[in-house]
Amino acid sequence: MSVYTELTRHDIQSILADYQLGTLAGFEGIAAGIENSNFFIDTDTDRYVLTIFERMDETELPYFMRLMKHLAAAGLSCPDVMQRRDGSLLFQTHGKQGCIVSCLTGRTLDRLSKIQLRSSGEALAQLHLAGADFDEQRENPTGFDWLAEKVAEVMDKTRERYGPDAAALLADELNFQRAYQQNDLPHGVIHGDLFVDNILFEGDKASGIIDFYYAHSAAFAMDIAITLNAQAVELEEDDQARIDAFLAGYESLRPLQQNERDALPQLLRLGALRFWVSRLFDAIFPRGGAMTQTKDPEEYRRKLLLHRNAL
Repeated sequence: MSVYTELTRHDIQSILADYQLGTLAGFEGIAAGIENSNFFIDTDTDRYVLTIFERMDETELPYFMRLMKHLAAAGLSCPDVMQRRDGSLLFQTHGKQGCIVSCLTGRTLDRLSKIQLRSSGEALAQLHLAGADFDEQRENPTGFDWLAEKVAEVMDKTRERYGPDAAALLADELNFQRAYQQNDLPHGVIHGDLFVDNILFEGDKASGIIDFYYAHSAAFAMDIAITLNAQAVELEEDDQARIDAFLAGYESLRPLQQNERDALPQLLRLGALRFWVSRLFDAIFPRGGAMTQTKDPEEYRRKLLLHRNAL
């Protein structure tokens, strides 16, 4: 269970005293996620999600709160941050910051069908449109400088653990991406981490997007590439049909420009490289403690090879 800060009933009642959300009726820890402590809290008016931020940079939290507030006000189905009586969006407890957000309907799925992928594409386009007039900026935390630094840190261990071909692939792809960087694509707020555990469904219809804590300013096509790798690419024969279904949903609301179409093959490679490197780093230099959850780096190496071979 992803509860690392235990809250008592008295703790939650004290937190709620600074809100106008009704009287606490019950609460339970949420067994999902690896970065924060999460609780469902039920009051006599509604159900909410309470989050305690365990690792995040506290100076960046206001950005995420204001972003979610903006997107929800613009009509996107995403968590809306509840305001405290003094108008603030964050509270303090046990020496940590936290927030309370609205509870969305729906559930996450392990795998999306082509119909669900189309709906996911629509939801991502809605996010990009809803955030078009959000005037705050956040730099990409995993931009090219980060990527080059992490590749250098994992190179020797990758060669030892995964073989010389893996190390050569890392170096070659990094050089390719260094020469191919583009700055002229339509851009704005992107989710940056829209895996299947961050999108909710009711039947075949996407009912909400959650977990905006990797959001930043970047090309919309980069967000599409990250999401395609995460949701549509399964290293199976029907991958292209799955990709086409997602893109059809996305373009039903926001048609891609030609330069975005042209850039997508390269961005699929870049997205695969980024997540391969981050997983390599976590596997080679695991974090201690209960929040460690290492994912298989090989999945994203194979996805990178798939996109390279497609050119």
